[in-house]
Amino acid sequence: MTIARFTLEARDGEARRGSVTTARGTFPTPCFMPVGTRGAVRLLDAADLDALGAEVVLANTYHLMLRPGAEIVASLGGLHRFTGRDGHILTDSGGYQVFSLGPKVDAGGVTFRSTYDGSTHRLTPEDAVRTQEMLGADIQMALDICPGLPAPEADVRGAMDRTLEWAARARAVHRDGDQCLFGIVQGGVRPDWRQESAARTVELDFDGYGIGGLSVGEPLDLMLPALESAVSALPAGRPRYLMGVGDPHSMVEAVARGVDMFDCVLPTRLARHGTALSTAGRFQLKAARYAKDDGPLDPDCACPICARWSRGYLRHLFSVGEPTAGRLLTVHNLAWLLGLVERMRDAISASTFDALRAEVTGIWDRGSPGATGVPALQSPSPASGSRPHFS
Repeated sequence: MTIARFTLEARDGEARRGSVTTARGTFPTPCFMPVGTRGAVRLLDAADLDALGAEVVLANTYHLMLRPGAEIVASLGGLHRFTGRDGHILTDSGGYQVFSLGPKVDAGGVTFRSTYDGSTHRLTPEDAVRTQEMLGADIQMALDICPGLPAPEADVRGAMDRTLEWAARARAVHRDGDQCLFGIVQGGVRPDWRQESAARTVELDFDGYGIGGLSVGEPLDLMLPALESAVSALPAGRPRYLMGVGDPHSMVEAVARGVDMFDCVLPTRLARHGTALSTAGRFQLKAARYAKDDGPLDPDCACPICARWSRGYLRHLFSVGEPTAGRLLTVHNLAWLLGLVERMRDAISASTFDALRAEVTGIWDRGSPGATGVPALQSPSPASGSRPHFS
């Protein structure tokens, strides 16, 4: 029985503003979900996320099932009590690790080695559902296979077909209750396969739909037609989640095509290495030219970091190796990106989304005059040569 509900509140073209309601409550869309891989967003705690207004946070099933273990998390009250968070938590299925770690994949599931101690573990579609049930996520994802791109068509088709088989198995063991289950659409950059995958996944009647296997090495001009084809086959009354994407250009283009939810690690990862996000683009705060800069990170940003500290001070913290630097810049970067999706929501309501889209694209498109040339904020690529091995 479906327990998630998407409510449309405004529309501007295909871009839509709305809300997703689960057993825990309601959150607005479009939304960006910070990534708390091991149960925490790096350098922040649950109170920081509450203050930032992060409605949904993502946690990593693969890492949590290894350490401390799903059983331990369950014994300590589930992820919400364990992490001190009252808001929504979405857990991935472990499918991203099929992409990034290159484990052995067969019809039954995935066999991989722990990144912590080298021990061997087995994960099936059924295991992924039960593990996420123990973790206590509000939204869990079905186990999928995410091939890196470019890839041979046979590998892309194999990943898509097996993801569909595993989706049916996950749906069959998912119990009615307070947890939503999202299916995942694959199909590489072929629009016909994306549409087929979406239509066949919808037949299984999930609470929502993730669009995976994009932003994994392909250019934007190939990603967007594939995304558009997938969205065209998804139901209007369920949330649509583009997985692993967090750069402003890709986000605004995806929202223009009807996407509701996003996640990405790089806004926080970039912050730890000194890269700030701003309405003028991104910039490296460690550069010498900021040593005597008394201005805020972004004059247009209302976050507490911009209200209190200068670029010069924050650069000083980085230059002396003070961990506070990464924490403060992480708060800013997340506040800035969460503010961008709020601007998207407001623009959709005001029927001015095209103007905002043009503004964001002009600054963040790497081929535009105002672009900074820094790589797009997308999911990191796997190690060279890493591919799922099918047998």
